[in-house]
Amino acid sequence: MLDLTFETPKPKVIAGAKHDWELVIGMEVHAQVSSNAKLFSGASTKFGAEPNANVSFVDAAMPGMLPVINEYCVEQAVRTGLGLKADINLKSAFDRKNYFYPDLPQGYQISQLYHPIVGEGEIIVDMGPGVARKVRVERIHLEQDAGKSVHDMDPNMSFVDLNRTGVALMEIVSRPDIRGPEEAAAYVTKLRQILRYLGTCDGNMQNGNLRADVNVSICRPGQYEKYMETQDFSHLGTRCEIKNMNSMRFIQAAIEYEARRQIAIVEAGGEVDQETRLYDADKNETRSMRSKEEAHDYRYFPDPDLLPLEIEQAWVDDIAASLPELPDEKKARFVNDFGLSEYDASVLTAEARDAEFFEAVVADAKDGKLAANWVINELFGRLKKDDKTVKDCPISPARLAQIINLIKSDTISGKIAKEVFEIAYTQDRDPEEIVETEGMKQVTDTGAIEAALDEIIAANPAQVEKAKENPKLAGWFVGQVMKATGGKANPKAVNQLVAQKLKG
Repeated sequence: MLDLTFETPKPKVIAGAKHDWELVIGMEVHAQVSSNAKLFSGASTKFGAEPNANVSFVDAAMPGMLPVINEYCVEQAVRTGLGLKADINLKSAFDRKNYFYPDLPQGYQISQLYHPIVGEGEIIVDMGPGVARKVRVERIHLEQDAGKSVHDMDPNMSFVDLNRTGVALMEIVSRPDIRGPEEAAAYVTKLRQILRYLGTCDGNMQNGNLRADVNVSICRPGQYEKYMETQDFSHLGTRCEIKNMNSMRFIQAAIEYEARRQIAIVEAGGEVDQETRLYDADKNETRSMRSKEEAHDYRYFPDPDLLPLEIEQAWVDDIAASLPELPDEKKARFVNDFGLSEYDASVLTAEARDAEFFEAVVADAKDGKLAANWVINELFGRLKKDDKTVKDCPISPARLAQIINLIKSDTISGKIAKEVFEIAYTQDRDPEEIVETEGMKQVTDTGAIEAALDEIIAANPAQVEKAKENPKLAGWFVGQVMKATGGKANPKAVNQLVAQKLKG
């Protein structure tokens, strides 16, 4: 494992405030379960279908229709809990959360209030090389999503698309352990990364498959420590919830604005109202949506159509045994096994596919640091320029490893290797074939290099004298030899010969 320092963040000072204030943030992340069918019906979950195409009689709440639990969605929730080192509850139950929305045909949402499937866990949030924060997860519960109201297709009417209705969601609820906007974004980033490694949510925030509700409150320095000692929420300020955040940048901006808004109210002698708010990205402000409801406002009661959900420990153990290597463990292994810096290991493990590609390169190239340098700088740089990912990468790990091995064998120089990479990437050609047919082999014949150098020295006596007085100017001769040989001369041999000649 990596040697991490778990830090306690310093109080966040908001510019323009009369006093120092600390932020207290809790997150409720709604992650759409990766499954082909919905939580209580066999309807498809495919994104982008025609409106109301993926709607069963159960989803539409037709009379007499009964929900049937999707076992795979339960498995995905358990897998997520295990990935967050959380307690798995072998017995859980579903409740009805009663409220009216046009896109909620039943008039209630099936959720888990009293007995969630997953209990307490934790997420290690990376705050910089060697520095981390531990955020406690209070619970994960399964629930069904609502549909979508569309208001911009007609000036006089709204439309309802029920395709999302009944899609399985995992609501991942943190403790109020997050202390600033950057940490909030880092928390969601890390959670998204873990979910994608587990394969339990694709984390696509643009499609709404991962969205966060952010609870923000303020308190004076020292109050949070009292809360941690007593777990008494009265030590913290009144919280406001910002709904449906689907961008790391917007999460940070919304928290900054909301913190200043609350501080201004309190410092003016007012009180913050507990409410639900929306973030307007165009105006960079939050605005009131509705007063914040409590659990009793929803009249929760056990769903009479669903028996308590009971699972066996052996089944949980089988799921645990099938878990992939997760980001923190993979990053630590890359540092320990390949001698990478923590930063490089973080870049390579950001996505499971990236890490898999890198390991495939190392398997053939047998040089972790050189492979990391080529994957991060050359490959990722080019993919970013082309707006691609390793999923649709034009060059295979085996071919990239070939280029690295050609460098290691002194067949080509690092500079020529970049030219070979460009041709292999754009023309789908074998690197060894490129080097042969394009005449790119490195010149290692010291006689040929020496002959070129002698010509340059003979033609530039003044430069020779300057270089003898100032050895730093020897680089000029190295450059001239490389130019004369079309960049094919072995740089190491050139440097050695230049040093020898200028001594004489």
